[in-house]
Amino acid sequence: MSTPALTRPSGLPRLAQELLPVLYQHRLLTAEQLTRLLRPNAATSRYVRRQLLQLQAHALADATSRRHNRAGELLWYITPLGADTIEAGRELPARAYRITDQAAASTLQEHTLAINDTALAFVEHARQRSGDECEPLSWDMEVAHRVRDGNTRSADEVWLTPDAVLHYTHTTDSGERMLLDFFIEVDRSTMNVARLAAKLHAYARYATYIPQPAPGTRHHAGGLVQEAWRERYRAFPRLLLVLTGAPSHTLATRALDLRALAAADPRLQRAAAQLRAGITSLELLTRHGPFADVVTPLLGPDTPTTVLLPATAVSA
Repeated sequence: MSTPALTRPSGLPRLAQELLPVLYQHRLLTAEQLTRLLRPNAATSRYVRRQLLQLQAHALADATSRRHNRAGELLWYITPLGADTIEAGRELPARAYRITDQAAASTLQEHTLAINDTALAFVEHARQRSGDECEPLSWDMEVAHRVRDGNTRSADEVWLTPDAVLHYTHTTDSGERMLLDFFIEVDRSTMNVARLAAKLHAYARYATYIPQPAPGTRHHAGGLVQEAWRERYRAFPRLLLVLTGAPSHTLATRALDLRALAAADPRLQRAAAQLRAGITSLELLTRHGPFADVVTPLLGPDTPTTVLLPATAVSA
């Protein structure tokens, strides 16, 4: 699967040109991840590495060493010149955030790679299913969603920023096409469980949040009052919490703790009708794919299901 054609420097091989928008959108990737995305039938990452070196020679991309060194593995990212080149093409939305040399070399490396590995599990699964679609540019990193009443900044303001928002087209066995959106949160077992539960609480708030008019103003007569998320999404995105960074028994304990905290959170309970949320591990998602029964619902019965997370009635 190739990425959309963009305005890029002439003289670069096609693959080198395809690499640029992926690096721009997904911040930091290994050559192996890029090979899985753009040349999935390749036996090795050698050809992708050669194209990355060409981008580096043109100052369009650069690399940094992986902090958890794996035989000198390099992590690749776009340079300011490369980002300018992509934005000049105007076929991808311009990103407010640009990765810097310092950020690429920081402790955020493993978290960023894990987010991209999570999305890769969806991309690779879509290739195996007739009618499913998930492309190399089908997810966006850290998309901010504002939750705020009125026009004044207050302590009660919340900026909900998922690790990624992923878009997937699923074709059911009966031929029905489902256009799915997912909020992806990756937990590498570095965050306190109570803090992670607070992030889930913010999703419940966003699921039910209806913006109020600014002080001194009114809604237009006949105007439809509805949740803020409806301006962006066809349906409220399913929330997938992906656990990694620890042995499987530790991840299972974290999942149990999160379910217990969710059961005790009144806002999460009230949002149950809108919020389809589930927990899985990166290992299970990668090994079995998102449409195997690898996801445990955050709310309601703990019967494993798929990322579709059928709605479950939960009592208040």
